[in-house]
Amino acid sequence: MTAHSSHDPDAPADPAAYWEQRYAGGDRVWSGRVNAVLADVAAALEPGIALDLGSGEGGDAVWLAEHGWIVTAVDISPTATARGAAAARDRGLEDRIGFVVADLNDFGTDTRYDLVAASFLHSPVTLDRVAVLRRAAGFVAAGGHLLITTHAAAPPWAGDLHAHHAELLPPDEDLARLALDPRSWDTVLCEIRRREATAPDGTAAALDDGVILLRRR
Repeated sequence: MTAHSSHDPDAPADPAAYWEQRYAGGDRVWSGRVNAVLADVAAALEPGIALDLGSGEGGDAVWLAEHGWIVTAVDISPTATARGAAAARDRGLEDRIGFVVADLNDFGTDTRYDLVAASFLHSPVTLDRVAVLRRAAGFVAAGGHLLITTHAAAPPWAGDLHAHHAELLPPDEDLARLALDPRSWDTVLCEIRRREATAPDGTAAALDDGVILLRRR
């Protein structure tokens, strides 16, 4: 769940309407490829059950399922989750991924997961991101991991009105905002990774991703 442009004043303020309009307004929004951070981190973990929060069109969830995980993928947009479910069916993974349409501001579960992932969970419309991530930490089983991947800085092509400037923090500051009990968590990773990208005008660019990986004791 992320957007890279300045907020459109004509876009719906309601989160469900905003994201459904974004996904339903055209063809596939994302590439369908897994986020590099998730692939790198999850490849080093023993597959189990995973929760993908803000799963979009399912690129990360499909990759996890292909690599042995049983996945619950949650997104607010019915169009996005339908595209993810279609991708899972195309790969014969429909029995390994369950797609759920839900607002992360309200989402809850009694299941405890070996991996809870939230990749680029930034939104130009209402999202209590800290509350969502603190709740997500509660979904992690003992010995399991919470993986948070963020935009640590605005892309170089963004202007002063970039929609997410208030949320784009270095990972150490982002982690501090969560105020998780240090007696319950080990910090495995808290770092910035630079990623090569292509700007809207076709030129090469570099993006800074914040990576937080926590393990519940």
